[in-house]
Amino acid sequence: MLDIARAQQHIDQQWGDEIVPALVEYIKIPNKSPAFDPDWAAHGYMDAAVSLFEGWARRKLPALPGATLEIVRLPGRTPLILIEVPGDGRDTALLYGHLDKQPEMVGWADGFGPWTPRLDRDKLYGRGGADDGYAMFGALSALLALREQGAPHARCVIIIEACEESGSYDLPYYVDHLAARLGSPSLVVCLDSGCGNYDQLWLTTSLRGLVSGTLKVSVLTEGVHSGYASGVVPSSFRILRQLISRLEDETTGAIRPPELHAQIPAARIEQARRAAAALGDAVFSEYPFAPGVRPMASEPAELVLNRSWRPQLAVTGIAGLPSPIDAGNVLLPFTEAKLSLRLPPTVDAVAAGRLLCEMFERDPPDGAQVRFDLGSGASGWNAPALAPWLEASLARASQAVFGAPPAYMGEGGSIPFMTMLGEKFPEAQFVVTGVLGPHSNAHGPNEFLHIPTGRRISAVIAQVLADHNRRG
Repeated sequence: MLDIARAQQHIDQQWGDEIVPALVEYIKIPNKSPAFDPDWAAHGYMDAAVSLFEGWARRKLPALPGATLEIVRLPGRTPLILIEVPGDGRDTALLYGHLDKQPEMVGWADGFGPWTPRLDRDKLYGRGGADDGYAMFGALSALLALREQGAPHARCVIIIEACEESGSYDLPYYVDHLAARLGSPSLVVCLDSGCGNYDQLWLTTSLRGLVSGTLKVSVLTEGVHSGYASGVVPSSFRILRQLISRLEDETTGAIRPPELHAQIPAARIEQARRAAAALGDAVFSEYPFAPGVRPMASEPAELVLNRSWRPQLAVTGIAGLPSPIDAGNVLLPFTEAKLSLRLPPTVDAVAAGRLLCEMFERDPPDGAQVRFDLGSGASGWNAPALAPWLEASLARASQAVFGAPPAYMGEGGSIPFMTMLGEKFPEAQFVVTGVLGPHSNAHGPNEFLHIPTGRRISAVIAQVLADHNRRG
């Protein structure tokens, strides 16, 4: 049996002495994902991050006899770190994380910045520490704690990719390339998700899918004086609004096409109710609402379901509009919007993309030129039912480490890796968790890693790996 208190002490010391300092150095590296830095290979930041991770891990491998590390590089693709740690029996556990980052984003508080690590009590600010730089360190610290006690575990394979924030489009090639070495994992651990609070273990039960694309409406070949053209030439912005209303009810935010909705399983509704009861107003109070703005529903459980099982649209970018200070009296030749549509976990993203293309481009108002260019997309994921041994292990670990029972909730974001692994290993059990809790603000300004949660999740993983090895 694993002494979880002793494992926690061992992990806490690793985090304090070595992991946090390593993450401080990692945050300094602007290794943006390829979608945000097409010249990533020439800039060398991704290689710098890989080198930092590799150096730290190699210093730990002697404490894990037989462990190996390889930087796998397929031509023209982002690199992947592969760590193999021998274990007992023939079972394999696969542990996943990524090291690429989102772009800078504006709005960081004074003294803070995406590439400026800053420790403030229990929080480490900067881009990438929580999403998802800590994952490799957490996984290895869990294995080192097991080894320190001589606690047996199955063979473990850790993969750290460098393309997740771009949709993991390189990862399938690596999974196929490494199929023989990955084997058939009976347990998959993903450390790239969120938590509803920092007081208990949160397990992600589902992930929404995503379809993105750029909708462009063109009405002129060049801008024309608005006093001369308005009333004769249709407004590209008005037509854009009209087209988006085909998808979204502008009054309620509800997505109109029934094909983009899914039946929510009864078990997920009950889990949402329990999660909402645990969180209360924190379901919405964690967001930095402008004064007077209200959430889109009054019941916390409905908000949980809105962001986990219902389709939602976000307009994430606009082109063709000058800034207000530069805006003259000109009827603009085009308006272009970047659309991000979150899909229910069980809706197929390819079919959804086809529907959007057809819906936007048919019967263009006023004969305008309308083009919808599909961008990245991925179907969502709905976790299989937990095996009794894993449900018991998670309950025991959460109580021991957090002092509270675990909570289960769907997440609104997408992790394409989970969908792919769910298809490749349909018999595997999944533990999807993470440190992205209230105000941690992944992808936005003032992103932070809540260090105590990172330490505790590492200890939970140690317990789960020990129980995985001794399950009946």
